[in-house]
Amino acid sequence: MGARPPSYPDENLYQPTIDDIDTPLIDTTFCVIDLETTGTSHESRITEIGAVKVCAGEVIGEFHTLINPNVPIPAFITSLTGITNADVRSAPMLREVFASLIEFCRGCVMVAHNARFDMGFIARASTGLGYEWPASIHLDTVALARHIIPRNEVKNYRLETLARYFSTSISPTHRALDDARATVDILHAMFERVGNQGVRTLHELQHFSHTISKARRDKHSWAADLPTGPGVYYFVRDAERGRQILYVGTSKQIRKRVATYFTASESRRRMDEMVLLATGVEATPCRTALEAAIVELRLITAHQPPYNRRSKSPHHTWVKTTVEPIPRLSIVRKVCDDGAAYCGPFPGKQAAEDASLAITEAFAVRPCLDRLSVSTAREPCALAEMASCPAPCTCTNLDSYDQTIDRVKQCLNGDIREVRRRCLETIADLSEQYRYEEANDVLTRLRLFEYGMHRKARLMSLASCPQIVAARRLDQAWEIHIIRYGQLAGAQVARSGEDPYRIAETGLSAAATISPPAVEGMPGGSIEEAELIAAWMEQPGVRLLDIEGIWAWPTHCELEDLH
Repeated sequence: MGARPPSYPDENLYQPTIDDIDTPLIDTTFCVIDLETTGTSHESRITEIGAVKVCAGEVIGEFHTLINPNVPIPAFITSLTGITNADVRSAPMLREVFASLIEFCRGCVMVAHNARFDMGFIARASTGLGYEWPASIHLDTVALARHIIPRNEVKNYRLETLARYFSTSISPTHRALDDARATVDILHAMFERVGNQGVRTLHELQHFSHTISKARRDKHSWAADLPTGPGVYYFVRDAERGRQILYVGTSKQIRKRVATYFTASESRRRMDEMVLLATGVEATPCRTALEAAIVELRLITAHQPPYNRRSKSPHHTWVKTTVEPIPRLSIVRKVCDDGAAYCGPFPGKQAAEDASLAITEAFAVRPCLDRLSVSTAREPCALAEMASCPAPCTCTNLDSYDQTIDRVKQCLNGDIREVRRRCLETIADLSEQYRYEEANDVLTRLRLFEYGMHRKARLMSLASCPQIVAARRLDQAWEIHIIRYGQLAGAQVARSGEDPYRIAETGLSAAATISPPAVEGMPGGSIEEAELIAAWMEQPGVRLLDIEGIWAWPTHCELEDLH
């Protein structure tokens, strides 16, 4: 219930790359999906889902359910599919089964006949229900068939036509599971066709099923001299006005990744345009994934490459107690060393305002924006008359108001129990009165406040440490990172047989010198860099080799499941 706060940086510190999907077709798990719907428009609803999971030519699972669309099924759809309103009346709603579908499809390459239709419905459902669809790669058997089967062998590429052409074990019936099963047979038959032409991997299959311009293909030699290991690569353009970085990316295998930009496996239109504009590509080798992610982040921040979607600097907002004789809450864009108490950062002004409302749910803080004097009394406003403001402007209850502000500061310094308790009481009261939408609004505000406080705790715990040396085992090696005031100062890798402590000492001698931040408790670098480091530090298996300072969070600042 309620909107979800933005998530923290993913533990997968690389951008998704073809390196992660270039596996043999025989080792790839495919999930073939088919939907029946009430129509073809974006407003239409799903009425049936059928999915078949296959690997190495074998069926390893099936998923099937009718869905109650909560709208009448048109008569012409019923005549086509045979699904009636009576059939779906007792069926589950989409939100009741979608999480199960996600888990069934997780880790698979999605396949559909006319994938734009089926995956379009899935994408809209994911967004509407607040989920993130786990499978970013999909194949369209219609597109594959058009490249594999000559036009003179079939009259069209409809599912029924291809099923007859390949003599599938089951005929399509306009029912989801039957059609998905038929698509599986068609997919395997096409794999046999392309296998005779040397297509063995998913990468090669995607390359086979697309065409690219000669101008892009001719630039493939750019990848030949790049490093083979992990790091950051960047496409550049040399022009009369100077050199410009067009795009920055990371990869576990730089040369292999960059090579894909000159093949059809890179099908994004923006990337095609970027490669055609570029005059070269360069790379910076990195020792670890975290180092690569941070180098990428720093390059994007410094150069604002036009083809990176996150080129623009993020806008952070904070909630703070103002520094004035009679304080209030304010939304600001940065943290200052002014003695105020802060909560955040938040991704925008609206999130900060919602978090501020959660605070005022628990504490009687004046909502007016005027700068008030402790020596000059005013007439109380209408809010005071409605008991919606403690009216410190009257100068009659300043001691009590000062105590309230002290409690607010204590809360913003880490003890959020009072805000949580008062918000949950309000939610319970509203729910008893069947005012569920208002209760949901309060819950959303509480979640955002907790998110901001939790995020602040993560940042401050790192930024307050002059030095952390931490290691994490990865396969037969140890990743070692040197962190100073929330910034990455150095990275090393201790290979099998090497002493991690000795490698860490070598790294310390070469690590960057980082001065204490201008604002105590805030990272000296970007918030995004500190959060990437925090995500790595919080992974299971990370060991502290050395630490100066205290890496800890306030006891009462943890996130809780409020369901």
